[in-house]
Amino acid sequence: MPRPQNLRYMKSHEWVRIEGPFAYVGITDYAVSHLSDLVFLDLPEINTDVQQHEPFGEIESVKAVSDLYAPITGAVVERNERLLGELDLLGKDPFGQGWMLKVRMEKPTEVNNLLDDAAYQKIIDAESH
Repeated sequence: MPRPQNLRYMKSHEWVRIEGPFAYVGITDYAVSHLSDLVFLDLPEINTDVQQHEPFGEIESVKAVSDLYAPITGAVVERNERLLGELDLLGKDPFGQGWMLKVRMEKPTEVNNLLDDAAYQKIIDAESH
């Protein structure tokens, strides 16, 4: 599945898409494929503050529980309630309907600290060998 070109990434496989003052946050198809058999997702409530590189929630598979890390600092203005009941959306459309959070950014320049697509691909390639 080709990744959209307008995203930035973290080494921990979260992505962010900037739309005006907001950032949509999710996890990549690579992360979903390695977690497999997802059973639970914990997302923060609306108005929760998240900090770049700090955990904002957890995703659980039958194998393990993994922290989710915020790619950007700000306040959660929306969370994908549909996703909480339909975890398979993460596998079907991780960069679209599988988004997790919508955050009002406090520090938009933080996006410059994140990986572009080419740098993220190098992380995947390194992990795959």
